Amino acid sequence: MRGPFGWLLNACLVLAVVFLLCPIVIVTIISFSADAYLRFPPSGYSFRWYENFLSGDPSWMAASNKSFAAATLTAVVTVVLAIPTALALVRSRIRGKGWLELVMLAPLLISPMISAIALYGWIAAFGFVGTMAGLVAGHIVLALPYAILNVAISAKALDPRLEQAASSLGARNSQVFRRVTLPLLAPGIIAAGFFAFLTSFDDVIVSLFLSGREPTLQKRMWDEIRLEISPTVASASTLLIFLTIAVFLAIALVRRSSEKAS
Repeated sequence: MRGPFGWLLNACLVLAVVFLLCPIVIVTIISFSADAYLRFPPSGYSFRWYENFLSGDPSWMAASNKSFAAATLTAVVTVVLAIPTALALVRSRIRGKGWLELVMLAPLLISPMISAIALYGWIAAFGFVGTMAGLVAGHIVLALPYAILNVAISAKALDPRLEQAASSLGARNSQVFRRVTLPLLAPGIIAAGFFAFLTSFDDVIVSLFLSGREPTLQKRMWDEIRLEISPTVASASTLLIFLTIAVFLAIALVRRSSEKAS
């Protein structure tokens, strides 16, 4: 679009991007601060807070390891649940399928705080609060809608004639699913796993209720902000930002390679 109105739209776009990037830039700069507290701009620069995160304070790495383990388990279980669920939603002709889809996607519409309170009551009834199983179960509830959406997109784009051709050549249903359906769903499955991992790794609200005495990284950051406000929080935040960027780049590469292959 050209003319004054086009220039105005472009200016608004640039301002919006700058506004969104400012917090990320500020946190990244603070993470290299030499000060003993959060200060912007810093009076000096060093890697001391990255060293504190990686080796200085063992509680940071313990929390990171717990978050990584929970996110990995969440991603694996979520993908296993999302594949048959998405296929059923896309291919079934049962009554009320629209309402069933709405129920499956309900966690996207409900406040995370409400979900966390409900999950706490449900998981506490089974005595799993403070356990890895309880934490992963809570994260699966948050991550499953994203995984179902990603797999369902790939399932809708899947040409059923390819599966029919494999069946007509004598392949059993299990062979068709393993050798035809799953490879064609691979981009959606990989994206679902990445989104499930990020949903778990970045969660703080559900972790506050379910992680127990051994906190996840997000809960550790929350406690640090409430009690100390050390620049180590900025270092951890910067690492999380770059991890998130790396995951989204991986998703984009997977999508792009699948589009080229098709």
